[in-house]
Amino acid sequence: MRIVIILAALLGAVITCLMSIHAPKNEDRVEAARQHVQPALEEHFGKAVFIRIIKEDKAFELWVQEKDGHWHILKTYEIAGMSGTLGPKTAEGDKQAPEGFYRVYPRSMNPRSKFHLAFNIGYPNRYDRELGRTGSFIMVHGSIWSVGCFAMTDAGIEEIYTLVNEAFKAGVPEVPVQIYPFRMTPERMEKETENTHSTFWQHLLPGWLHTETRHEPYPDTDTP
Repeated sequence: MRIVIILAALLGAVITCLMSIHAPKNEDRVEAARQHVQPALEEHFGKAVFIRIIKEDKAFELWVQEKDGHWHILKTYEIAGMSGTLGPKTAEGDKQAPEGFYRVYPRSMNPRSKFHLAFNIGYPNRYDRELGRTGSFIMVHGSIWSVGCFAMTDAGIEEIYTLVNEAFKAGVPEVPVQIYPFRMTPERMEKETENTHSTFWQHLLPGWLHTETRHEPYPDTDTP
C-alpha cells in the first residue's frame, strides 16, 4: 500500500512538472499569443486599429489603417458569447452588452484574465455616466461564455489582443470601439421608430453613417 502511495505521489509530481512546461505562465501569455499569430498577421503589427461590433449579427470587425491612411476591415470574427438583447447597458448586473462609442487604452489591457486574454472597452463612457448608467469591467476576452462582455474564443482573442497590443507598442494612443445594435440602414431605422431605444439609437446613427461612408472611425465625443 505504501509503495502505491509513493508511486502515486511521484506520478503526480511528474504530471505537475509537465503541465508547468507546456502551459504558459500568466506573464508569458502575451508573448505566446504573439508567436501564435505572427506568421499570419505580422505585416499588420504596429498599425492603428479600431473595432466595430454589430450585436444582432454577432459580428466583430477588426479594422486596420494602412500607411497611406486608408482604413479597411482586416477580419470579421463571429462573437462566440454575448448576453442580453438589443439595446444599451444601463445598470450593473443587467447582463446587457453595451452599445455606444468607447476607447481602449494601454492601461485597459489585461494579460492575466481568467478568460485567457482580455481588454476593457471603457464602459461607462461620459454619455453613459450622464444618463446615470452603471457597470464595470466590460471586456473583450477569450472563452465562449460571457455575461455582459464579448467572448471571442481563445484563438480569436489572441489575434485581436495581439494587434491591439502591437498598435500600443508602436505608439498608437487609443483604439476606438463602436458598438451598434444592428446595421443602421434607413429601412431598419424606420422599422425601429416605435422601439423604446429609438431615441438612443438615433444618437448612434451619425457614427454608423460616418464609418459606412468614409471608411474610418467615428471621431466621437462620448469618451472618455
